[in-house]
Amino acid sequence: MRPDILNPLFAEATVLKGVGPALAKPLGRLGLERVVDIAFHLPTGWVDRLTRDELMMEDAGRIIAITLTPRDYRQSAGRGPMRVHATDATGNYVSLVYFGGNAGWVKKLLPLGEPRRVSGKLERYGQDLQIIHPDLADPDEGFREREPIYPLSEGLTSRRVAALVDQAVARAPALPEWIEPSLKSRRGWPDWREALARIHADPADTIARERLAYDELFANQLAMALVRQDTRRRKGRALTGDGRLRDALQLPYTPTGAQARTVREIEGDLAQASPMLRLLQGDVGSGKTLVATMALLIAVEAGAQGAMLAPTEILARQHYESLRKMLAGLPLTVAVLTGRDKGRVRESTLMGLASGEIDILVGTHAIFQEAVAYKDLGLVVVDEQHRFGVAERMMLSAKGRVTPHLLAMTATPIPRTLTLAQYGEMDVSRLDEMPPGREPIETRVVSDERLDEVVNALGRHLSEGGQAYWVCPLVEESEKSDLAAAEARAETLRARFGEEVGLVHGRMKPPEKDAVMEAFAGARLGVLVATTVIEVGVDVPKATLIVIEHADRFGLAQLHQLRGRVGRGGGLSRCLLMRGNAMSETTRARLALMRETNDGFRIAEEDLRLRGGGELLGTRQSGEEGFRLAQPEMLADLLPCAQDDARLLIDRDGGLEGARGDAARTALYLFERDAAVQRLRSG
Repeated sequence: MRPDILNPLFAEATVLKGVGPALAKPLGRLGLERVVDIAFHLPTGWVDRLTRDELMMEDAGRIIAITLTPRDYRQSAGRGPMRVHATDATGNYVSLVYFGGNAGWVKKLLPLGEPRRVSGKLERYGQDLQIIHPDLADPDEGFREREPIYPLSEGLTSRRVAALVDQAVARAPALPEWIEPSLKSRRGWPDWREALARIHADPADTIARERLAYDELFANQLAMALVRQDTRRRKGRALTGDGRLRDALQLPYTPTGAQARTVREIEGDLAQASPMLRLLQGDVGSGKTLVATMALLIAVEAGAQGAMLAPTEILARQHYESLRKMLAGLPLTVAVLTGRDKGRVRESTLMGLASGEIDILVGTHAIFQEAVAYKDLGLVVVDEQHRFGVAERMMLSAKGRVTPHLLAMTATPIPRTLTLAQYGEMDVSRLDEMPPGREPIETRVVSDERLDEVVNALGRHLSEGGQAYWVCPLVEESEKSDLAAAEARAETLRARFGEEVGLVHGRMKPPEKDAVMEAFAGARLGVLVATTVIEVGVDVPKATLIVIEHADRFGLAQLHQLRGRVGRGGGLSRCLLMRGNAMSETTRARLALMRETNDGFRIAEEDLRLRGGGELLGTRQSGEEGFRLAQPEMLADLLPCAQDDARLLIDRDGGLEGARGDAARTALYLFERDAAVQRLRSG
């Protein structure tokens, strides 16, 4: 149960004054649905204002706050601006300028002869001074000298958000201290509630920002340490294979050194009684599937069953097909189970699992529904780890007679600092070399002015029997506009190539999306136009060309993931990155790096360096939970510290028992890492 002290923060945002259904919508678009979300919506910058009693030419170019009295209105002819001439206390004139505004509305805002507190950027206009679209307040209200700037959505202003933040912070209780006292005093950190109030009052307060980031990282590291401790304590079983199935496997190539090393690490883990918890990181094409297959064979050799979990229906069926081919001729049974399987087929699979006749099951979330019972589940392989949270892992753990071993895989290369942040409870293996014969993907950057040439090149590619992806621009943070762009591009390509062109986007129902993807995988379509929903890992060997429109709007990690859709069938593959003409230095550096290297680990480290703040490696697109308060550039300094402190709490201070443990439990609930607490209880 969440501690009662946190209830005021976890109330719906509608308890705040002024938040009704109309305001709840734009707040919802930013994910601000509860008071705690608003309290943790930190400013990204600030505006410094000069408070003035008198207008001065030398202040031109600066933001000022001053009391002015409107004297007359001047409406320009046609669609020109409305100007309100106003004076300061000494009689100096300034024009307050409103474009495209309704004159009646402006007159209502600024009645003649009534003083108003005005703020905005003072500018020269010929010999005069002007302020365009100033902020207004009543004379007794005034403006903050330093005003925070918040991330916004349509229908919100920074001042409106600041007013809601003030209410949210006022509801925040003083919480017991969870940070180790000597660490807190060494860093000079304030109490939690004081840090929260300070960062909203002064976004430049790095000490307050650091304290809040640390709290989030500490809660995360503590949750992972508890999960790890719990896993180690749980009763597992040692799985020792005799090698008979692996020796009988006919591989057309020799595994790489990295693959062989990783299989040895997994074999060592499986031989222990405490359940394995290992993350396998491998770049696109590095051979994770072979490693997973070897792990599953060890489990079957030891007399247990293995399960492989994929994030989507189409990916589950692809894994099933490739396992079936690879293991053909071996004395074992592989089956598949997805939400699509109904009736007799499903019944027969469930019976085979319960009787032990099925050795390896591949599927989607359907494989851990309540009705699915295993005879003896020993190992679970989870593909694309970021799609599955602690809750799903707990459900899987309940499926074995004892806790099954867990191997999680991800094709998103993650910088070392972020691996520690997101997977601190797991042992990590890296496949850092590519199988021989896999050619690097040739990457070119072309201006979007050469669209016609690109379409002609696509035509030649199709006439030679090739297939291609065409990824549509990320227009803005809006699914609607992404969809419109994709539909428009699909139409123009259909006008040229007819029914060979398919379209997938995020708003399609899963069965529709699967049908189009399957038509593409089966070569019934030549071009697949897509928004960024192209499923991670979809394998179409004949697709050897990918065109990414407006590549300058994507993060590096996402570009690398998209590029990995091609180059899966041997031979040369190409990636065309189309760019606009107005590019920042950072964007140029990103695209140059993509052209220069196919190494996902190098790209991931560089992405972290280039992005600095902001979204962690485009994690939102992949559905992975990032951090709200901790910025990437803080991780190197604060993470090791948070990890040590979490370990100290568990090893020296009695874990979640005792005064500091009780405070730490509150932190887990505050930062919504409480699945770890639930897991301890359920275990």
